[in-house]
Amino acid sequence: MEGVIYKTLSSAEAKELNIQTQGPKESEAFVSAFLKRCLPGLREEVIQERLNRKAVILEHSVKQKKKQKRKRRKGLSAKEKRQLRLFEIKAEQQRYNLFLPLHNLWKQYIRDLCNGLRADTQPQMIQTKLLKADLHGSLVTVKKSKCPSYVGLSGIIVQETKHIFKIITKDDKLKAVPKCNTVFSVEVDDFISYIYGSRFQLRSSERSAKKFKMKGSIDL
Repeated sequence: MEGVIYKTLSSAEAKELNIQTQGPKESEAFVSAFLKRCLPGLREEVIQERLNRKAVILEHSVKQKKKQKRKRRKGLSAKEKRQLRLFEIKAEQQRYNLFLPLHNLWKQYIRDLCNGLRADTQPQMIQTKLLKADLHGSLVTVKKSKCPSYVGLSGIIVQETKHIFKIITKDDKLKAVPKCNTVFSVEVDDFISYIYGSRFQLRSSERSAKKFKMKGSIDL
């Protein structure tokens, strides 16, 4: 039986298998249709050629699914954040006492950053640490400004952007003070440092990686 693809069953075999016998034409048509379904990529002439020469290996055709690139979910843009008012401090939250715990945490943060503030601690070292420190919660005072109305303003920094400090004052008012042309003082445990806003126009996240150069003189 080697090399036989299909043949007519005898009446005894058909009776044993409980099937209805078919003639050679029906059997050939069935086999041809079956091979076309199993080998969709081959033409009929090629299938017939292979039947005449050798056995046919049936393969299951699987369509390769294209890998879809996973889209990285982008965060909100600055415009969308402004529209949603994510960083807006509501009027009922603009109270100095609410931010005193933040100020106390900031003072402890600076003490740890400077390995303790002792009497023999070098002021230059504190100044260097403050340049790269997060100032949210610090108590600052405007010492000099080209806008006289800002001079003497004091409060806790509750928000910082590239160009402004938002300060909550002791009389529960939220003030936006521009960094440009303004000198701020920061006091921690009797150590006073000065921040020249014109040289400080960076976001806090960018400031931590910036290398500051010593300047001989700084003008407002």
